[in-house]
Amino acid sequence: MGSATTICSDKTGTLTLNQMTVVEAYVGGKKMSSPDNVDLLSPIASSLLIEGIAQNTTGNVFHPEGDGDIEVTGSPTEKAILSWGVKLGMRFDEERSKSSIINVFPFNSEKKRGGVAVNVANSEVHVHWKGAAEIVLASCTNWLDADGSVQSMTFNQAEAFKKFIDDMAAVSLRCVALAYKLYELEKVPSEDEHSRWILPEDDLILLAILGIKDPCRPGVKDSVTLCTNAGVKVRMVTGDNLQTAKAIALECGILDSNAEATEPNLIEGKTFRAMSEKEREAIAEKISVMGRSSPNDKLLLVQALKNRGHVVAVTGDGTNDAPALHEADIGLAMGISGTEVAKESSDIIILDDDFASVVKVVRWGRSVYANIQKFIQFQLTVNVAALIINVVAAISSGEVPLNAVELLWVNLIMDTLGALALATEPPTDHLMMRAPVGRSEPLITNIMWRNLLVQAAYQVTTLLVLNFGGRSILHLTNDTKLHADKEKNTFIFNTFVLCQVFNEFNARKPDELNVFRGVTRNRLFMGIVGITVVLQVLIVEFLGKFFKTTTLSWKLWLVSIAIAFISWPLAVLGKFIPVPETPFSEYFLRCSRCCWRKRQDDPNGEKELPNST
Repeated sequence: MGSATTICSDKTGTLTLNQMTVVEAYVGGKKMSSPDNVDLLSPIASSLLIEGIAQNTTGNVFHPEGDGDIEVTGSPTEKAILSWGVKLGMRFDEERSKSSIINVFPFNSEKKRGGVAVNVANSEVHVHWKGAAEIVLASCTNWLDADGSVQSMTFNQAEAFKKFIDDMAAVSLRCVALAYKLYELEKVPSEDEHSRWILPEDDLILLAILGIKDPCRPGVKDSVTLCTNAGVKVRMVTGDNLQTAKAIALECGILDSNAEATEPNLIEGKTFRAMSEKEREAIAEKISVMGRSSPNDKLLLVQALKNRGHVVAVTGDGTNDAPALHEADIGLAMGISGTEVAKESSDIIILDDDFASVVKVVRWGRSVYANIQKFIQFQLTVNVAALIINVVAAISSGEVPLNAVELLWVNLIMDTLGALALATEPPTDHLMMRAPVGRSEPLITNIMWRNLLVQAAYQVTTLLVLNFGGRSILHLTNDTKLHADKEKNTFIFNTFVLCQVFNEFNARKPDELNVFRGVTRNRLFMGIVGITVVLQVLIVEFLGKFFKTTTLSWKLWLVSIAIAFISWPLAVLGKFIPVPETPFSEYFLRCSRCCWRKRQDDPNGEKELPNST
């Protein structure tokens, strides 16, 4: 997640609170002064609306016997519409008992609507539909007037309804339309064939258009801004109207109003779906909002972005989101509203369904990745320095300044204690101010190589000088040769360990000048450094027989500390050395390719290569 370059996020429940309420309603071709104002409704319109709301739902309404509050259950959209129906005077259980359900077409994420056929008093059949406003409107050939009469859907009236939808979508309202069709009882299939009956979807009569408000989560705009600054593009993929999605995206900061004219940021799912694979890959980079999308559209977007080299994170909560969650590099399922199928297909579960938590995952992912890099830099510095010192000393004099037991202690500092100290660094704001790590970027960066080589070169040079001339430099010539060599080697061992202790601070901030920022907040780091120093003192001063060391005078201790201390200002100076953006591994790769081409063109090496090669 720390390497994610883009996040394809759901709208409902992730960017918004998922607390929906009907705030606008157009019934009989007119806007109701208040969504629950029943005075404008004729008895016929009121009856049909209540019947459709009560029957065409997967939710429920519990009316208490006393004065308690009415309890509404179901999806957030269902709850909003059922609550509006209650305000219209709907008695849920009574309304359900007035008619019997013949067949149900559950809400379909592809068609963006759901329907139900009910037998009203064994005399006529009403087929009620509920779904995306512009899709339901396109199937309507008539509409119900305020007085309850059915009017023909003329071009002008259809345009007027479309304007209602656009006006509501422009203020970030989810638009839902309710419609019905009167069906002849004689044409209804027999009871045995009810389950196979395909409900009629055309020639509908429009009843109402509802505007449902789902407010943005507090702080979501700041979270999106934080992602943008971190180089992570947030894309909204929603089943809502494109205008509604656009308004929410502007409110959340996903869309930049200044860039709308120059980039095709908005697209509908069906448009994206109709493109060829190459066209989808070409436009996927620019998409910020995809409206009226199906789960398959989300999957196609994820595949297109991955083919473009992106590290893609996807949020989802429904069963239909499982393919996209599985296909993404990082699948993020919602812990509250998410289905078990979605959770099983994901890599991470967001317990509070909040987009701000997704940003925390990015932050912690980057922290883990950075901590691994810190530990590798620290570990390689110790390895390189110890290896060169012992190999050079062994080849030149036949003796090594660091014996096996001392190297085991160094190894303990390098591996166990070093990992605990550096891998537990908490995330910082600095991590969210740099670009994400791409798929092909090396784990060891050029900055890490620079820091490693600067520290290793200093340690190797200093300790080899002490190895070959330490007796005279440290004024150990008055002692016996055996004791002087032992004291010199002890001093080299002690200085080497202290260099690692001081360099551990440098490893905390590979690309920052102030390596001490926030160090006191990491108590584990401070504790491990303290334990390392105390154990080193005990080893040198009291465990000489086991480690084959001798005690050092306080002057030699001060000299060891001074040599180790120089690694701090040296690290600061080293960070002013510029490094190329192209990874060093690329240079070696180019070299090898050049040599290979030369061999292919001139196997015997007789041709002269051009200067450019």
